Amino acid sequence: MVSPVIEHPSYEQLAALPAFLEQPVPMPFEDINGHLNVRHYVGLCSEGLKESLVDLGIPLQWPLTEGHACFAAEHHCVYLRELRTGDVMSTRVRLLGRSERAVHATAWILDDTHQEVAFVMEEIFLHVDLSTRKTAPWPTDLAANIDRRIAEQAELPFPAYTSGALALR
Repeated sequence: MVSPVIEHPSYEQLAALPAFLEQPVPMPFEDINGHLNVRHYVGLCSEGLKESLVDLGIPLQWPLTEGHACFAAEHHCVYLRELRTGDVMSTRVRLLGRSERAVHATAWILDDTHQEVAFVMEEIFLHVDLSTRKTAPWPTDLAANIDRRIAEQAELPFPAYTSGALALR
Protein backbone atom coordinates (compact mmCIF):
# COMPACT_ATOMS: atom_id res chain seq x y z
CA MET A 1 0.00 0.00 0.00
CA VAL A 2 1.34 3.42 -0.94
CA SER A 3 1.16 6.11 1.74
CA PRO A 4 -0.65 9.29 0.74
CA VAL A 5 1.44 12.39 0.18
CA ILE A 6 0.79 14.91 2.94
CA GLU A 7 0.61 18.51 1.84
CA HIS A 8 1.89 20.68 4.65
CA PRO A 9 0.75 24.27 5.14
CA SER A 10 3.01 26.87 3.57
CA TYR A 11 5.43 29.06 5.47
CA GLU A 12 3.17 32.07 4.84
CA GLN A 13 0.11 30.27 6.24
CA LEU A 14 1.93 29.16 9.37
CA ALA A 15 3.70 32.48 9.90
CA ALA A 16 0.26 34.01 10.51
CA LEU A 17 -0.10 31.90 13.69
CA PRO A 18 1.34 33.14 17.02
CA ALA A 19 5.07 32.49 17.29
CA PHE A 20 6.71 30.72 20.22
CA LEU A 21 10.41 30.15 20.99
CA GLU A 22 11.63 32.67 18.43
CA GLN A 23 15.42 32.36 18.49
CA PRO A 24 18.48 31.59 16.39
CA VAL A 25 19.67 27.99 16.33
CA PRO A 26 22.38 27.94 19.01
CA MET A 27 25.76 26.42 18.18
CA PRO A 28 25.55 23.81 20.98
CA PHE A 29 22.45 22.38 19.21
CA GLU A 30 24.49 21.65 16.06
CA ASP A 31 25.59 18.10 15.29
CA ILE A 32 28.54 16.77 13.31
CA ASN A 33 26.58 17.29 10.07
CA GLY A 34 26.52 21.04 10.70
CA HIS A 35 22.80 21.36 11.35
CA LEU A 36 20.31 21.22 14.22
CA ASN A 37 20.64 17.83 15.90
CA VAL A 38 17.60 15.59 15.56
CA ARG A 39 17.01 15.45 19.32
CA HIS A 40 16.37 19.19 19.51
CA TYR A 41 13.52 19.33 16.99
CA VAL A 42 11.10 17.46 19.25
CA GLY A 43 12.27 19.40 22.31
CA LEU A 44 11.75 22.76 20.61
CA CYS A 45 8.28 21.79 19.39
CA SER A 46 7.40 20.47 22.83
CA GLU A 47 8.49 23.71 24.51
CA GLY A 48 6.61 25.80 21.93
CA LEU A 49 3.50 23.69 22.51
CA LYS A 50 3.80 24.24 26.28
CA GLU A 51 4.13 28.00 25.76
CA SER A 52 1.04 28.00 23.54
CA LEU A 53 -1.04 26.52 26.38
CA VAL A 54 -0.24 29.26 28.91
CA ASP A 55 -3.01 31.60 27.78
CA LEU A 56 -5.47 28.69 28.00
CA GLY A 57 -4.80 28.42 31.75
CA ILE A 58 -1.96 25.87 31.78
CA PRO A 59 1.06 27.72 33.20
CA LEU A 60 4.58 26.45 32.58
CA GLN A 61 4.87 25.69 36.30
CA TRP A 62 1.53 23.79 36.37
CA PRO A 63 3.08 20.60 37.81
CA LEU A 64 4.59 22.56 40.70
CA THR A 65 1.72 24.97 41.36
CA GLU A 66 -1.33 22.78 40.74
CA GLY A 67 -0.11 19.18 40.73
CA HIS A 68 -1.24 18.63 37.13
CA ALA A 69 0.78 18.04 33.99
CA CYS A 70 0.61 17.38 30.28
CA PHE A 71 2.41 14.17 29.28
CA ALA A 72 3.23 13.34 25.67
CA ALA A 73 1.73 10.02 24.61
CA GLU A 74 2.50 9.80 20.88
CA HIS A 75 4.45 11.72 18.24
CA HIS A 76 4.71 11.68 14.49
CA CYS A 77 7.63 13.74 13.14
CA VAL A 78 8.58 14.89 9.67
CA TYR A 79 11.86 16.64 8.88
CA LEU A 80 11.38 18.89 5.85
CA ARG A 81 14.41 21.23 5.75
CA GLU A 82 17.62 21.44 7.72
CA LEU A 83 18.19 24.25 10.18
CA ARG A 84 21.75 25.52 10.58
CA THR A 85 23.45 27.37 13.39
CA GLY A 86 22.34 31.00 13.37
CA ASP A 87 19.15 30.42 11.36
CA VAL A 88 16.26 32.15 13.11
CA MET A 89 13.52 29.69 13.96
CA SER A 90 10.11 29.79 15.63
CA THR A 91 7.45 27.29 16.65
CA ARG A 92 3.78 27.51 15.61
CA VAL A 93 0.97 25.39 17.10
CA ARG A 94 -2.49 24.23 16.07
CA LEU A 95 -4.83 22.28 18.36
CA LEU A 96 -6.84 19.75 16.38
CA GLY A 97 -9.12 17.96 18.82
CA ARG A 98 -9.78 16.99 22.43
CA SER A 99 -11.13 13.99 24.26
CA GLU A 100 -11.92 13.69 27.95
CA ARG A 101 -8.22 13.23 28.85
CA ALA A 102 -6.18 14.03 25.73
CA VAL A 103 -5.47 16.66 23.07
CA HIS A 104 -4.34 16.18 19.48
CA ALA A 105 -2.02 18.96 18.27
CA THR A 106 0.41 19.83 15.52
CA ALA A 107 3.49 22.00 16.02
CA TRP A 108 5.82 23.30 13.33
CA ILE A 109 9.30 24.73 13.43
CA LEU A 110 9.67 27.48 10.88
CA ASP A 111 12.98 28.55 9.40
CA ASP A 112 12.31 32.28 9.53
CA THR A 113 15.66 33.10 7.94
CA HIS A 114 14.83 31.26 4.69
CA GLN A 115 11.03 31.41 5.10
CA GLU A 116 10.53 27.65 4.94
CA VAL A 117 8.77 25.03 7.03
CA ALA A 118 11.56 22.96 8.57
CA PHE A 119 9.78 20.42 10.76
CA VAL A 120 6.33 19.23 11.76
CA MET A 121 5.46 17.28 14.90
CA GLU A 122 2.02 15.85 15.47
CA GLU A 123 1.36 14.93 19.10
CA ILE A 124 -1.21 13.42 21.40
CA PHE A 125 -0.75 14.72 24.94
CA LEU A 126 -2.57 13.70 28.09
CA HIS A 127 -3.79 15.49 31.19
CA VAL A 128 -2.19 13.79 34.22
CA ASP A 129 -3.03 14.26 37.89
CA LEU A 130 0.40 14.09 39.51
CA SER A 131 -0.99 12.93 42.87
CA THR A 132 -1.93 9.62 41.21
CA ARG A 133 0.40 9.80 38.17
CA LYS A 134 -2.62 8.75 36.06
CA THR A 135 -4.59 10.41 33.32
CA ALA A 136 -7.57 12.42 34.48
CA PRO A 137 -10.36 14.39 32.79
CA TRP A 138 -9.43 17.95 31.86
CA PRO A 139 -10.67 20.46 34.45
CA THR A 140 -13.90 22.05 33.18
CA ASP A 141 -12.45 25.53 32.68
CA LEU A 142 -9.44 24.21 30.77
CA ALA A 143 -11.60 21.93 28.65
CA ALA A 144 -13.70 24.94 27.64
CA ASN A 145 -10.59 26.98 26.81
CA ILE A 146 -9.09 24.14 24.76
CA ASP A 147 -12.39 23.63 22.93
CA ARG A 148 -12.56 27.34 22.16
CA ARG A 149 -9.01 27.32 20.72
CA ILE A 150 -9.80 24.22 18.62
CA ALA A 151 -12.92 25.93 17.25
CA GLU A 152 -11.01 29.14 16.48
CA GLN A 153 -8.23 27.28 14.72
CA ALA A 154 -10.73 25.16 12.76
CA GLU A 155 -11.54 28.43 10.96
CA LEU A 156 -7.95 28.89 9.72
CA PRO A 157 -7.75 29.28 5.93
CA PHE A 158 -5.88 25.97 5.51
CA PRO A 159 -6.88 22.41 6.39
CA ALA A 160 -5.68 20.66 9.53
CA TYR A 161 -3.21 18.37 7.78
CA THR A 162 -2.43 15.23 9.75
CA SER A 163 -0.33 12.16 9.18
CA GLY A 164 -3.22 9.79 9.75
CA ALA A 165 -0.98 7.92 12.20
CA LEU A 166 -2.39 9.54 15.39
CA ALA A 167 -5.93 9.81 16.68
CA LEU A 168 -7.74 10.57 19.91
CA ARG A 169 -9.19 7.54 21.67
